[in-house]
Amino acid sequence: MSHLEKVFETTDLLLRTEHSLCPGCGEPVALRTILELIGELGLRERTICVAGIGCYTAFPMIMDVDVLQALHGRAPSVATGVKRVRPDAFVFTMQGDGDMVSEGLQEVLHAAARGEKFTAVVFNNAVFGETGGHMTATTVLGQHTKTTIGGRDRERHGNPIRIAELIAQLDGSAYVARAAVHTPSGIKLARQYLHDAFRTQLDGKGFSLVEILTMCPTDWFVPPDQGPAFLERNLVPIYPLGVIKH
Repeated sequence: MSHLEKVFETTDLLLRTEHSLCPGCGEPVALRTILELIGELGLRERTICVAGIGCYTAFPMIMDVDVLQALHGRAPSVATGVKRVRPDAFVFTMQGDGDMVSEGLQEVLHAAARGEKFTAVVFNNAVFGETGGHMTATTVLGQHTKTTIGGRDRERHGNPIRIAELIAQLDGSAYVARAAVHTPSGIKLARQYLHDAFRTQLDGKGFSLVEILTMCPTDWFVPPDQGPAFLERNLVPIYPLGVIKH
C-alpha cells in the first residue's frame, strides 16, 4: 500500500472536512489527528467516544465512530461506565478545558485515581469558547477574556490549574502528556503522545490523558493567523509540552 493510499484509508473516519468552528480554531486539527490514529490502529469498529459540552460538540456529526454525549463535565463518569460494561471497546473522552477542568474536575480526578482504563483527551484553549469567551480554570494570568477584561489576576481570580500535572500525581494514572497543534512539529508530537496514550489503554495499563493546547483566536481577540503565535507566547510557558508520566 502506498503512503497516499494509507492516508486516505486512515482519514475516512472524518466524514467531511467542513465544520462550524471559527477560522483558525485548533480543535479540528486535533480531531483529525485522533481519527487518523484510530484508523491506523484498526480500532474503528471498537471505538466509543464520550463527548463533553463545548465547540467540539459539533464534531460527532462528522465522526464515523460511535459517540455518546455527556452532561457538562461528566464525560469521565460516562466513559467509566462504558468501559466497565464494554471492556473490549476502545473508549476515549473528548472535552475542553472548561468542561473538564472548570465544570467537572472531580470527575476526571476520581477516574484517574481509580485507574479507569480509558483515555481522556482535553482540548485546552484557556477560555470558554462556546458560551461566549469567559474565563476558565486554565485561563493564564494576564489573559483577557470577556469576564477578565483587565486580564486574569492572581489575587482576584486565583492561579490556572495545570490539569496534566495534577492527574500525573495520582497513582491510577499510567500515561500523561501535553501537546499542541499550533505548528507542524507540534502536531507530530501530539500524534505520538496520542498513540502512546491509546497503547496504554489497549495494553490495560490504566488511565491515560493527553492535554492538547488548541488555538481560539476569536476569544483571544486576535486574527486567525495570529493564533499559533499567541499560543506559543502565552500558553506554552505555563503549560510546557512533553510527556509528564509514563
